[in-house]
Amino acid sequence: MLQEINTQVFTLTPAASEAVKNILNERKLEGYALRVYVAGGGCCGVNFGMALDNNFRDVDTTFDANGVKVVVDEVSIDYLRNATVDFVNDPVRGAGFAVDSPNAKSEGSSCACGSGGGESSCGCGGSCSCNN
Repeated sequence: MLQEINTQVFTLTPAASEAVKNILNERKLEGYALRVYVAGGGCCGVNFGMALDNNFRDVDTTFDANGVKVVVDEVSIDYLRNATVDFVNDPVRGAGFAVDSPNAKSEGSSCACGSGGGESSCGCGGSCSCNN
C-alpha cells in the first residue's frame, strides 16, 4: 500500500505544478503522477530525474503539491527533503524543470533539467550545470 504523508517532502512551485498539469492535460494522462527520483551522480552531486508515471509501488511516498500528485521512491526521498522543484523559462538555457536540493549538491550548485527530452521524462544527466 502506498504511504501517503500529510507534509510535503519538497516544494513544487506554482509554476512547476502548472507545467505538470498542462503536460498531463495535453497528453490526456489521467491517473498519472509526477515521479521525482535520483538519476545518478555527477559534477554537481546527485542528479535528479522526473517522469510522468502511473506505476506506483508499496514503498513509494506520495503527496499532493498544488494539485499535482507527486511520487518519490524510498531511496530518493532523503535527497529531496527540503528541496524545491521549479519550472523556469531562461532565455539562454531554455525552458525546463530545476531541482534545488540542499541534501544533494555541493554548496552553490544546482541541477537544471531541460524540457525537450523524452516523451514523459526529464533527466538531469547531460544538462546538469553547476552554478558555482
